[in-house]
Amino acid sequence: MCTTGRQTGPLHCSLVLSSRTKMSKRATVDPLGILTGPYTLSSLVPPDLSKCTNQGVLEYFENTYSLNESIFTAIKSAEVFYKCPDRLRLPLIFYYGHTASVYINKLILAGIITERVDFGMETMFETGVDEMNWDDTENYRMGGSYQWPKLPQVTEFRRKVREVIRKAIKSAKFDLPVTMDDPLWALFMGFEHERIHLETSSVLIRQLPIEMVRVPALWNRAPVESESGETENEMIRVNATSVLLGKPVKFPSYGWDNEYPQMQMDVPDFQASKFLITNTEFYQFVFEGGYREKHLWTSEGWQWRTYRKAAHPTFWVCTQGCPSGSGGQLSHTTNCGRELHRTNGTNGKPVFRHRTLCEVIDMPWTWPVVVNCHEARAFCRWKGEDYRLITEAEHNAIRDLSPINGKFDVRCDPVYDKEVKQRYNLNLAYCTSTPVDHYPPNEAGFHDVFGNVWQWTEDHFNGFPGMATHEFYDDFSSPCFDGRHNVILGGSWVSTGDEASRFARYSFRRHFFQHAGFRLARTIDNNTVPARLVQLPHYPKKDIPFKVADPSTLMVESTNTQFMYEEPRMVHAQLIAEYSNRPGGLYEQLSGYIQTFVKERNIAPARAFSLNTGCGRMTFELCRHFKKVVGTDFSEAFFQACTHMQRQGSKRVQSSARDQRTLVSNRLEDTEHTDGHRDMEQTNGHEDTEQTNGHKDMVDQTMELPMGIDPSRAIFKQFTWVPNELSDFDFVLLQDLHRAFNKKAWLLRLWEVIKPSGVVIIASNEGLGGTELGPLMGTRIKCIQTHELSFKVDESKEATLTLTVWARDV
Repeated sequence: MCTTGRQTGPLHCSLVLSSRTKMSKRATVDPLGILTGPYTLSSLVPPDLSKCTNQGVLEYFENTYSLNESIFTAIKSAEVFYKCPDRLRLPLIFYYGHTASVYINKLILAGIITERVDFGMETMFETGVDEMNWDDTENYRMGGSYQWPKLPQVTEFRRKVREVIRKAIKSAKFDLPVTMDDPLWALFMGFEHERIHLETSSVLIRQLPIEMVRVPALWNRAPVESESGETENEMIRVNATSVLLGKPVKFPSYGWDNEYPQMQMDVPDFQASKFLITNTEFYQFVFEGGYREKHLWTSEGWQWRTYRKAAHPTFWVCTQGCPSGSGGQLSHTTNCGRELHRTNGTNGKPVFRHRTLCEVIDMPWTWPVVVNCHEARAFCRWKGEDYRLITEAEHNAIRDLSPINGKFDVRCDPVYDKEVKQRYNLNLAYCTSTPVDHYPPNEAGFHDVFGNVWQWTEDHFNGFPGMATHEFYDDFSSPCFDGRHNVILGGSWVSTGDEASRFARYSFRRHFFQHAGFRLARTIDNNTVPARLVQLPHYPKKDIPFKVADPSTLMVESTNTQFMYEEPRMVHAQLIAEYSNRPGGLYEQLSGYIQTFVKERNIAPARAFSLNTGCGRMTFELCRHFKKVVGTDFSEAFFQACTHMQRQGSKRVQSSARDQRTLVSNRLEDTEHTDGHRDMEQTNGHEDTEQTNGHKDMVDQTMELPMGIDPSRAIFKQFTWVPNELSDFDFVLLQDLHRAFNKKAWLLRLWEVIKPSGVVIIASNEGLGGTELGPLMGTRIKCIQTHELSFKVDESKEATLTLTVWARDV
C-alpha cells in the first residue's frame, strides 16, 4: 500500500506495473488471471477530440480497459464473481464481461467493425438488470440455475475484444474534430461506458462481504482523519446569479446525450454548506433516532427504510448483524458483526467502523458520509425545515471554473487539468474518500465541489430543451426522465474520464447506492428554489421534500416524449384502433397485405418479429402463419395490454375519438407544442387504466382477439432498443416508427435481426419510403419494394400507409 502524509494532493507514485514488473508480480497482482493487459490504478486524461491521434486514442483505450479489469483484482476468488452484492444487480461476472460486449455491439452498429467476436457472449453480457424499484424481485440470472460461463472463458473473450479494438483504433482515420455525427464517436462511447462501470463495479465490490475481497496492489488509501481540525460546516451565502447549464455541442470532448445542449437558469440568493456532510455530522442524526422517525422521511423514503430495515448508512459497520441488501446466495449475509469491531460502545453510544472498497477501518469521521437520496433528505429535515439538498443550478453557481469561451478549449474542464489531483479527489487521486478539508476551498469558499463523493441534488433527471438521443445508444438517458431518478453531480474519487468532467450529470433512483453524499442548501427570503421536477400524468405525484412557495413553478415535462404512451387514454385508444375491426381499417388492411405477401414470397413459417407492436394486434396476426412470433414495444403500458389480451382474449376499454385519431393518423394538433412538450391537462396522474379521461365523446366497448389465432405462439417483451437476443427471424414487421424518439436507433440493427434470406417490412404513416429510410438503415440492407396501402381512418376519411420491403444486401 502506498502511504501518504498530510499534503494538498497524493504523493506522486507510479500506479502502473510495467510488463517486466508484471511478470514477477503476477501472483500477487492478478492471482485469478483476469487481466488482459497491464495492471493500473492510474487514469489518463481523456482525448481532446479536436487534435487526437491514433496513438493517443489507443493509449486512452488501453488505460480504460486496464483500469476496469484492475478493479476486479480486489475479488478474492473466482467463486465470488458469481455472487450478487446487491439484490437489484447481477453477479459480478456479468459486469466483468459486459463492457467488452458493449464495445462490439456499438462498433457493429457504427460500421467500424463488420465481424463479431462471440455473438453468444455479446448477447449474454449485453443487458443488465434495472435498478428501478427497491423491492424488485430478483432477476432470474441472479439465481443458481442460470449458467454463466467460467471465468477463464470470459477473460479470453475480453482478450479477443481488446485486440479487435486495438486494430480498429490503429486503422481508424480521424477526421478532426471527431463529432457525434462521426461513426468513430462509438469508440469514445465505449471508453466512457467502461469508465462508468469502473465506478459502479467498485460500488458492488464494496457491498460484498469483507471476507470475499482483498486489498489490490498499490492501493492508495487516503488519510483517515483531518489534520487541520477545521471542519465546522458553516453555511456560505451565494448571491443571486444566472448559470449556463449543459455543454456546447461543438465542445471537443466526448459527452453523453443528456449533457447537451445548453440552458440558462436564474438562481436566487441561497446558502450552501462549506463542506460535504461528514460522518461526524450524520452520526448525530443516527444517534438521535433519525432512522426511526417517520416524519423525517418522504413517504417513498420511509417505504424504502422500512423494507431494507436500514438503521445507519450502508457502508457503516456496526455489531447488530444488519441485513446487507445483497442478492442470490448472499441474501442472508450481513456486513455488520462483532468480529469486525475492536471496541464496544461507551455511554450507550454504538461504535461504528467504516467499509471502504476492500477494508474495514476505524471510522473516518471527517470523510463525507455515503448515503442514498432518501437518507440525505431525511437528514435535511432533521436539520431543520429550511434545509434541503443543493440543486443542479446551485451546484453550478458555487463552482469557480473558467468560462467556456468560443474557442472551446478543453483546459476549462478540470478533468483536462494536469494538476487536477492537487485540486480535487478525482481521477483516482486516492482509492478512497478524503477528509472534507483535505483539499483547499475554491474561490467561493467551498470544498470538494468536484470529487470525493458525488452530490445528490433535488432535481429530477431530465434532458435540457432541445436534447436529442444518439442512435448508437438511444436509451442511455431518456428512460430515466421519469421523475424517479435524481441528478448526481461532481464525481467521486473513482470518477474518471467524462464522469470527472464539469459537464457530467448522472442519475440514480433515490434508493440506489453510489459513492455519493450531499451538501446542505437553504433558500433565502422568497422560497424560490431553482430546481426542475418531472411529473408524468400516469405516475402518482411525489412528495416535494423541501419548502417552496409555489410548487408548480418547479414542474417541467419530461423531454422523453415516449412517456405519453404510458397514459391510460393512449393505451385505450391504441386498443380500439387495433381491435375494433372497422372494415377497411388500418390493421385489417395491413394484416391482409402481409398474409398475401408472406404466401406469395413463400417465406419460411418459423420465426417472425413484430417491432413496435403496440397492443399486439399485428403480433397475433403473424401467428396465423408463423410458429413463433416475438412482439416488442418500448411502452410498459402497451406491453401489459399485449399480455392481457394474450391471457384473457379480450379487454374492456374507454377512449375518445380524438385519442384514436392521435394514434392512427399521427396528427397531434391539439396535444403538440413547438418545443416538443405535450399538454398534460387531460389527466391528473391518478387514473386507473379502466377509467375515462373526461372527454364527452367517449367510446366504451370490449376489444377481442380476432378469430382463428393461436395466441400461444406469441411471446411479448418490453425493450427500449433492439437487443442482440432478437435475431434469426424469417420476417420482421416494424410499425409506428413515428413513436420512436430516434428513428435511426431502431433501424440500424434490422439487417442483423433477419436471417440471410429474411425480409423486413416497414409500415410508415409519415410517407417514409426507401429514399428517406435508406440513409438511416446502414449499408447492409436494401429496399427491394415499395407499396402504398390505403385504409379508412373513419367513415369519411382515408389515409395511406407507405410499406417498404427490405432484404440483406449480400
